Order: sequence, then C-alpha cells, then structure tokens
Amino acid sequence: MDKQKYFPIIGLEVHVELKTNSKMFCSCSADYFGQKPNTHTCPVCLGLPGALPVPNKQAIEWCIMIAQALNSKINQFSKFDRKNYFYPDLDKGFQTSQYDLPFGERGWIMLKNGNKIGITRVHMEEDTGKLIHEEIAGESVSLIDFNRSSVPLVEIVTEPDFHSAEDVIEYLKALQTTIRYLDVSNADMEKGNMRLEPNISLQIEGKTGLPNYKVEVKNINSFRFVDKSITFELKRQEEILNAGKTPVQETRGWNEFKNATVSQRIKEEANDYRYFPEPDIPPIIFTPEKIAQIKAKLPELQPAKQARFVSEYKLTDYDAEILTREKAMADYFEETAKLGHEYKVTPKQIANMIINSKINIETILPAEIVKKIVESNRVETVDEAELNKIIASVLSANPKAVEDYKAGKETVIMFLVGQVMRQIGKKVDAQMVKTALIASLSK
Repeated sequence: MDKQKYFPIIGLEVHVELKTNSKMFCSCSADYFGQKPNTHTCPVCLGLPGALPVPNKQAIEWCIMIAQALNSKINQFSKFDRKNYFYPDLDKGFQTSQYDLPFGERGWIMLKNGNKIGITRVHMEEDTGKLIHEEIAGESVSLIDFNRSSVPLVEIVTEPDFHSAEDVIEYLKALQTTIRYLDVSNADMEKGNMRLEPNISLQIEGKTGLPNYKVEVKNINSFRFVDKSITFELKRQEEILNAGKTPVQETRGWNEFKNATVSQRIKEEANDYRYFPEPDIPPIIFTPEKIAQIKAKLPELQPAKQARFVSEYKLTDYDAEILTREKAMADYFEETAKLGHEYKVTPKQIANMIINSKINIETILPAEIVKKIVESNRVETVDEAELNKIIASVLSANPKAVEDYKAGKETVIMFLVGQVMRQIGKKVDAQMVKTALIASLSK
C-alpha cells in the first residue's frame, strides 16, 4: 500500500522588540541588554499592586508604522487586553497585549515567486522577564531578570499561507529588512530583538481546509534554525500520521545541540487565556488624519528602492537587490553615485566596486571609492614603435591564433589583445591595441 502524501501548512508569529528609550507602560529604560539583572525596574514593570500603566505613545506609533509598511488596515478604534496565564517570568500573572482589536490587520507581503502571504494582525504588547538557569551551591536553580519585562513588543502574525521552508525564510528576510528600514528596531536575532515562531502542520494532498492540529515552535533566533526546525517537524509529523495517529497540538522548542524540536507544553487555545479589556488603559482612538500623518513618516522601503535603483541608475536587479538589503548601504551607494557623477564615474562602476570589493562602508569614504575608479579608468599612452614591436613579438609567438584569425575566427583577436596588453605592462586603451593588431594582421 502506498504511503499517504501530504503538503505543509505553515503560519508564522514574529515578535519584534522596539528600540524606544523607555518601556511600554512605564518610564524605565528599555535598554536592558547586558545590564545588571533587575536594575531597570519599577513598581509598574514588576507588577506590584496599585501600580498603573501609562502607554508609550512612540511605541504605538511605531507599531502602526510597521502595520502600514505591511499593507495592513489600521483600526481607528483599538484597545489593550489582559492575556491571563501563569509563568514565572510573567510577574503580574497576565500580559498586557491586544486581542480582538489590534492596531493593524489584514496586511500582506508579496514573495518573488508571486505567493502572497497574508498578515492576519500586527499588535502591540509587552515583553516578559527572562529566566536564567544556573547552578548555585550544587543545586540547579532558575533565576528571573525583570529588566526585559514590559519592553515594547510588536507581534506580527501571518495566515497559514506558507507551504515550504524556502518561502518562510524569504518572508522573514523581507520582514527584517522592512523593520530595519523603518528604524524602529535593530531586529537583531542574537540579542532577542526578533524572535521567530512557526506553526507547522501537514494536510493530506487533495484535501481542503486546515488540519485538526498544529505544532508551534517557540522563540527561534536564526533563519537557519527556522529552516531546520520546519524540516525536522515535517518529517516527525509525517511519521506520526503514517502510523495512523494525529500529532499532539503542542508548543515545542528547538534544541540546536540535538538538531531536533523538543516538547515544552500542550498548546493553549485563545479561551484558555481568558482575555478581557485592560481596565487601567482606556481605548485608543485614531482619526484618519492621524493615521495619515503616521503613514507620511514611512521611508522609501526596500522593494521601491530596488526598483528605483534599476530605473534611475540602470543597475541589474541582482546588483540593486544587494545594494538595498540594508538602508545604510543603499544610502552609501547613492552618496557615492552623486559624487561620482561629477567625475564621469558611472553608477554601474560604483556598484561593481562596492559589491565585488566588499567595501566596508564604515571605514571607506565615498570619495575614496570614486578616486579608485577614476585611477583605474586612467589609461597611459604607449610609443607607436614600441607597440608595433610588441605586436610583432606576440604574433610571432602565437602562430595558431594568427592562422585561426585569418581563417575567419575573429573572436581570437581578444586573446591577442590580452597578450599584447600583458607585455606592455601598464593600462592602455584596449580598443587602440585591437585596431593596431588588426592593421598588422591585415598586412
């Protein structure tokens, strides 16, 4: 009997920490990375009784900017909700998040292969504390650092529109680039600024609708581990389904040492969190004018910039894509191109120099790039008698090439040009050498 065939159904949840100066609901510094534990805390972010939250206006506007950059509808009426669950790093016993009225919803990102990935929601919440597992006096203990507690966190949730790990990685790279272009987060996965959570399941080929289970893999911190976790899960789930069973709906984690996902807890449903509106924060209302004001702050994003580099600077799609991956690199190229125009250096020459020489934009000024290209473009003169002497020597040393050329194989002329220029030993006009060679061969 043939094995059943399946196709992957994958959705994504991505958490992005915003780089605001202060936390989401208090004035504590949000710059917690590498700081001494529990030094960036106050009664609000420690969840002490009677402490009242005050929303961070900058964080909310940045969340809306992210939603707008992802082509989302912005809700004029929105609110915060309490997401109730117990975990040691959640000191209040609930997380202030958003449920049914997020700031943004129904957005999309288009992949290069034409697949349109739906963005279900873009909502604002607060980060939790961080558990640190150590050994003290011979005993294994878990310590809690609340410096990260209440740092502004944007959650971006997609529809289950992915059917391969390749599409997932392309989407994540595009999302990271967008976040960095907006300059609202460093999106540094090693520091936890951007955390990736795929929801993975398998559906029987030919069957419509969603499977009756899904497995979420939590808090992955690299594109490579996302790829590996999806590949591992699809194989694991297929084996379970082929045995006539249904995979458990659960939350798993990626163990990079075992190269495997490991079970963490049974997956909760929305009603398990007992969501209800946050009573200490009134609803947030935006006028169409305010939404338009926020949208006006959006910079030119990577896809638009790449298209402009192709049309304005006559670059290839490949070069334009490389130069626009990071906004700093794109700005560096444009500054160099503007300077190069004064010295008749083309954008294509600048792009080639930056890409092929792997220029460090932190240490090499645009003027240095232009100077190098100008110098490389400068050709020297060569005495006519000396040139004819070198040509005669090259033709004498390459009788087969001469014979091929005279037999009609004209492309061999470029080989002879190269030989002559090598003997000259300095940069001269290749067209001038070619003309002189043809004249000599015609005698």
